Amino acid sequence: MQSRLFHKLSRLLSLALFIGVVSHSQAAKRPNFLWVLSEDNSVHYLNLYGDKLGVMPAVEKLAANGIVFENAFSCAPVCSVARTTLATGIYAPRGGFQYHRKSKPANLPKGFTPWTQNLQAAGYYTSNNSKTDYNITASVKEAWNESSRKASWRNRPSKDTPFFHMQTFTTTHESSLHFNENTLNNEKTETSPQDVWVAPYHPDTPTFRYTYARYHDRHKMVDKQIGDLVNRLKQDGLLEDTFIFYFGDHGGVLPRGKGYAYESGLHVPLVVRIPENFKHLVDHQRGSRTEGFVEFVDFGPTVLHLAGVTISKLIDGKPFLGPDISAAELAKRNEAFGYADRMDEKYDHVRSLRVGKYHYIRNYTGFYPDGLQNNYRYKMLAFEEWRQLWKQGKLNATQSQFFNARPPEQLFDVEADPHEVNDLSGDPKHAAKLKELRAKLTAKVTSLNDLSFYPESVQVDESLGDPIAYGRQHSQEIARVAGIANAACLPFKQAQSKLKQALNSKNEWDRYWGLTSCATLGKEAKSLADDARKSLTHDNRMVRLRAAEFLGVIGAEDPRPALKGILEETASADEALLAFQAVVRFNDFEPKYPFDMSKLQMKPLGGEVGRRLEYLVGDPRKNPKGRKKKK
Repeated sequence: MQSRLFHKLSRLLSLALFIGVVSHSQAAKRPNFLWVLSEDNSVHYLNLYGDKLGVMPAVEKLAANGIVFENAFSCAPVCSVARTTLATGIYAPRGGFQYHRKSKPANLPKGFTPWTQNLQAAGYYTSNNSKTDYNITASVKEAWNESSRKASWRNRPSKDTPFFHMQTFTTTHESSLHFNENTLNNEKTETSPQDVWVAPYHPDTPTFRYTYARYHDRHKMVDKQIGDLVNRLKQDGLLEDTFIFYFGDHGGVLPRGKGYAYESGLHVPLVVRIPENFKHLVDHQRGSRTEGFVEFVDFGPTVLHLAGVTISKLIDGKPFLGPDISAAELAKRNEAFGYADRMDEKYDHVRSLRVGKYHYIRNYTGFYPDGLQNNYRYKMLAFEEWRQLWKQGKLNATQSQFFNARPPEQLFDVEADPHEVNDLSGDPKHAAKLKELRAKLTAKVTSLNDLSFYPESVQVDESLGDPIAYGRQHSQEIARVAGIANAACLPFKQAQSKLKQALNSKNEWDRYWGLTSCATLGKEAKSLADDARKSLTHDNRMVRLRAAEFLGVIGAEDPRPALKGILEETASADEALLAFQAVVRFNDFEPKYPFDMSKLQMKPLGGEVGRRLEYLVGDPRKNPKGRKKKK
């Protein structure tokens, strides 16, 4: 009897010890992370956010076991800038990687690495399948244990190794809408073109309806891919150990989406599935929604926080899930910062601030219309048709906005006007809100030492070795020229004195921004034309460019001699690209100054210059100097 009792007690003790070991093992276990990205998707095309045609069962199943974020923003409306923002947690204009199709990659600060390396140092296996497209010099091999089309969490060294895996699906990419007339006329879509909604800024034509329908079809295809990926995780017994983030890599690809700092380009879907075994780390119920604002700079810090890994002080973002972060605290977050600079060959300089229901957009070079030629955009039939209808005078005022010069600042009430077609910046009822948000955005760009206050050519020559340090060293100058730029937001009588002083300044960047502000104000600033003419012979070619643009916009001076001189003189592809921007603007928009490319004798240059030559004179490979062949 005593022997059997002893044996029974021994077994109970062993079982208790085993349970204790298992419990300790579970307590020591760390969560895995799976990021699933679908390219070129804004919130406007998903059933989760109100589009009945955008049913995505796999994503909706993730949402049923997680959190839907009503206000997630990509910071940038294009992939390379958005992805580098994700990879670093740093705002691109501070880090010097804000241009899509970089002329030169930017260095990260000494000692700072993509945060996935911090995960590696903490014992995580990191893998990426497979898009990178970064604008920084940091090695992809260092950022990931594996980055390839074969990369998977299944390749980690042991089943006990925690992982972070990033999977990108290109199914909804812009190129999927680069179909031809034959496809349009003969290939039916699963989604009926008659059932789609059409944004008020788009013309309601069969081409646009077919494009919308095809885009919805691509969402169904990518949803199946997402479901298959999640099922693989489930088959491996890892589903309830893994936080799954599903989101778009930036906004949607229909015209005026990708590349533009409107809601359609920045506001992305985000769903985070909460695993059963780590739900204690998150103060949210499964199946809930939050209106708290989150940005791409926050995504990396959130993973690090959930994994218990230290977050670098150089990171701009802050975690939005994890220990000590309550649902109530997240719900109070109501700001998101956005930026749009160069897209391929097309320059812009836009900053945006979403605060609650208001979206404030600052167009620093608003004298360039949104609809300025961008070769890749205009491969889409809908884009090209939109422009043709505008040229033919067949669009209403709302549909024509895309091809008009933009005001220096815009203000939209996104709740009342989700497609941002009713600009409130000139409404006296919103004057106080406009002034408040202008001040907030100015404080943001100056605190970041936003490098776009210098032309890209200057950044390439001077700042990309250590952009953040360069910004700190030039912080006073950046703040000063930001103030000159803001003169464009004031009534001209209030701005005149400051602009006149800037146009006669010995500081080249004061002049540059005085001229830029004058070009934005247009004919309001016509009285400063004589002051501007003094800059047509300035030593700095970019100051000359801005003078030519201003004088051309107001019809006071033919800009072509100055533009031709800059293009023939420069050996910088970046300077040439900025000058070609003006050439295209004056070729295509009023007041017009058609440019005779046959008389241009410029140095062969690389970079994105070829795209401009392709548009202006044909295939640059056959004609590298940009001159028409004599017949």
